[in-house]
Amino acid sequence: MGCCESSFLTATQPEKVQQQQQQHGHQPPFNHPPLSTSSSSAPPRGGPTSTFDCNGTPPFSEYSLSDLKAATNNFSSDFIVSESGDKAPNLVFKGRLQNRRWIAVKKFTKMAWPDPKQFAEEAGGVGKLRNPRLANLIGYCCDGDERLLVAEYMPNDTLAKHLFHWENQTIEWAMRLRVALYIAEALDYCSSKDRTLYHDLNGYRVLFDEDGDPRLSCFGLMKNSRDGKSYSTNLAYTPPEYLRNGRVTSESVIFSFGTILLDLLSGKHIPPSHALDMIRGKNILLLMDSHLDGKFSTEEATVVVDLASQCLQNEPRERPNLKKLVDTLAPLQTKADVPSYVILGIPKHEEAPSTPQRPLSPMGEACQRMDLTAIHQILVTTHYRDDEGTNELSFQEWTQQMRDMLEARKRGDFAFRDKDFKAAIDCYSQFIDVGTMVSPTVYARRSLCYLLCDQPDAALRDAMQAQCVYPDWPTSFYMQAVALSKLEMHKDAADMLNEAAGLEEKRQRFGR
Repeated sequence: MGCCESSFLTATQPEKVQQQQQQHGHQPPFNHPPLSTSSSSAPPRGGPTSTFDCNGTPPFSEYSLSDLKAATNNFSSDFIVSESGDKAPNLVFKGRLQNRRWIAVKKFTKMAWPDPKQFAEEAGGVGKLRNPRLANLIGYCCDGDERLLVAEYMPNDTLAKHLFHWENQTIEWAMRLRVALYIAEALDYCSSKDRTLYHDLNGYRVLFDEDGDPRLSCFGLMKNSRDGKSYSTNLAYTPPEYLRNGRVTSESVIFSFGTILLDLLSGKHIPPSHALDMIRGKNILLLMDSHLDGKFSTEEATVVVDLASQCLQNEPRERPNLKKLVDTLAPLQTKADVPSYVILGIPKHEEAPSTPQRPLSPMGEACQRMDLTAIHQILVTTHYRDDEGTNELSFQEWTQQMRDMLEARKRGDFAFRDKDFKAAIDCYSQFIDVGTMVSPTVYARRSLCYLLCDQPDAALRDAMQAQCVYPDWPTSFYMQAVALSKLEMHKDAADMLNEAAGLEEKRQRFGR
């Protein structure tokens, strides 16, 4: 299915959109309230509709429970990605929104956060963070007893899985140094934004993104919920001060970072006290991971061992600060110009659209070439032919407001024909905002205008709206394909192009 089955339903006249879908024999997938257009400080609903940042990360949003159920196949056990499987206290699922974006959804046990306001505020605070070193939090859901967090999905597993669970594959030394630096940088960034506490930092919280870059999970930045009985499931790795007074401090995070360094050095989960005994005994080589087969710099390893020893000091005040961690690890990066996926030994993330599986029409070919001029000419020539049947107006609807609205559309058509795309956006927006008529062609035309004005996120939104009005219209899928390509979501763009071609093939087969 296509993009419009996300939480993005039309903000103007949603009941009109539902009526049009029923005329075409389609029922709307979800029954959401319209998106708010107010300037409230509450996060927007349905993150995919909002502007992406420079890293392609959507802003923090509130998601509906129905969206997240659909994304995770009703929280199917097949979608669980928690390292402990369905035995984890708070399950993490992978999911895919209807705009094709992959997400990770953390589902807390029932009433883990009794106060929904506290949960929303805490999630909102973490959701303000945006950094390429983080698996960023992009949303949350509070619905009845449900408390869910939505984050960017990292497809290449955790540090713990790479180090502890794959006997025949090891992480080379350069990547281990990169992991140490990137996580130190992530913690330093969070600290600069007054998020100094990170709960239970360990190898399962370090994730690898689609390009193989290590990132720190945002979930550990949330305060422990009511059912969080302890800092760690294993007391041997718990900061000493937490055992004494039950409090997590910024120095506790440094201690936990020291355990990450031990994991990277040894490839095993060694209790800190045991590792410190080995370090004091000058048994550094015994500490090193045998899977490295000696392929590491002894000088660099000595620096990392010394840094781990400092982080694991019993007295919090004797541990280094985050700046020292970054400053110590940065000079050790000897392969800074080599992409992470190369060092990690994973396939390169696909950047080019795959070849469509079906023959394409002139519109499809123009979209595949990203030829916006050709798309413009096709939309001008097609005019409003595909809008037939999408609006049946009663006599009472032909008011002065109606005439004014049609005049705005007419002015938009003239501006569109004359390639005055900013004016066309303004005129078409006047037509859409009235909401008496719903035109998929207007949405498609305004989508192209946005593309030509370098606003691909707005273009994707309009293409999704066109599909909501006319669910089987190939043009709406084609326009989504172009917008997704502009957003560098190339695999999804290729999928959308194939879907559009399939709809055109179906049209031709039934002579529509």
